[in-house]
Amino acid sequence: MQDICERYKGFGTRKLFILVFLAAVLSVVSLLAISLGASSVGIPDSFRALFNSSGIAHDIVWQLRLPRIVMAMLVGCGLGLAGSVFQAILKNPLASPYTLGMASSAGFGAVLAIIFGGSFYSHYLIAGNAFFCALLASLLILGIARYKSATPETMILAGIAIMFLFSALSSFLQYMGTADEVHAIVFWFFGSLSKVGWPEIVIAAVMILAPVPVLLRWSWDFNLLAAGDESAKALGVNVTKIRIGGIIFASLITAAAICFTGVIGFIGLVAPHIARMILGGDHRFLLPGSALIGSILVLTADTLGRTCWAPQIIPLGIVTSFIGVPFFFYLLMKKKREYW
Repeated sequence: MQDICERYKGFGTRKLFILVFLAAVLSVVSLLAISLGASSVGIPDSFRALFNSSGIAHDIVWQLRLPRIVMAMLVGCGLGLAGSVFQAILKNPLASPYTLGMASSAGFGAVLAIIFGGSFYSHYLIAGNAFFCALLASLLILGIARYKSATPETMILAGIAIMFLFSALSSFLQYMGTADEVHAIVFWFFGSLSKVGWPEIVIAAVMILAPVPVLLRWSWDFNLLAAGDESAKALGVNVTKIRIGGIIFASLITAAAICFTGVIGFIGLVAPHIARMILGGDHRFLLPGSALIGSILVLTADTLGRTCWAPQIIPLGIVTSFIGVPFFFYLLMKKKREYW
């Protein structure tokens, strides 16, 4: 018995070390991202600029680079966390904010604001519309879940149907729009951090980070859900409450993550899988691991997008797919044992 307790303690310690290592990797990537860009401000100057109150380096770091870096980490954290929660409560490896239709519905909200916003259309109107339409998709899925106690498989299929519905509506409105409107719509769908500032970061940070303590508290319940609804109920889990609460919180996080930046696919699907390969299926470690890996992926993609072809900036959504898909295939081919 004592041997089992020591092995369990060692298991948890190893996972904590991995999380600390991931946090260290994120810190290194952040320092590199601060020092890289069109203007030649090296790592020492960038570090000093963080604590100076004036100067060109201070303006470049605090007004141009730091807002992008902080928002990239927040967006990656939110999408990775939301994807991990969706996969846990729906018990499906394909569950993600994109496959559940939330990204498409947010895009439809942005298209509505751009096409019908007229002279009032602004960055905040687009973000607000995208946020509420993303929540609308989650409400549709919740309604379907409540209707005759739909199974997780039914909810995934409903999400895919919602994704195609909102994609078709967005395409129809694009077809009816002017050339300038279509250009703005396409740019939003590519995903970008170029229009974010500190006010947007504060709003996104509150909405993304506020549900985190509750989700971490439910991590044991997510573990028990993996054994099946009946087993979880037998062990005292309120399955309906955890499933509906998980969908609501993950939807809020997703909507907050993409409403200011546009559609950033792939992260919500892949970050939880990479975390599961590294950390295993215990959600006490999987949830923070997914958030850290999501942040590393988005920040790396944004840094590459704004530096590799400078002064041209490649949209974030394109770069995340370019660097994420090959890496994901590599992990799938290398990992021999089942991880799901």
